[in-house]
Amino acid sequence: MIVNLYAVWIGLLAGCVSGSIPGLFFYREDWLGGYSSWRRRMIRLAHISFFGIAFINLVFVVSGHIFSIKSGVRITSYSLVAGAIAMPLVCYLSAIQPFFRHFFFIPVVLICMGLVTFLIRISSL
Repeated sequence: MIVNLYAVWIGLLAGCVSGSIPGLFFYREDWLGGYSSWRRRMIRLAHISFFGIAFINLVFVVSGHIFSIKSGVRITSYSLVAGAIAMPLVCYLSAIQPFFRHFFFIPVVLICMGLVTFLIRISSL
């Protein structure tokens, strides 16, 4: 679970950085094709996914401590970390080339797998 705690802090930092850099240009109405353009939406989604999945990892770590879970959560742990990497990656790749939108199922499956395996683990307590 320590890797998930690192994922939390890295995700929060990445969320701040990924929001501040594009934030320098958001005042331009036509930046990346305008507010509702595909590219701009994908960049916003990547930015917020850093925070959202970081919080999912944080809840996992805190819940593990609350339930005193010390083993049997390796799949959960790795799935959530992989999802934290895959979601913004697919968002940024989709912003560059819309073809990559077909790969959104990968981070979604990873996060869902992490959540389901953790729910199964805590239901057996």
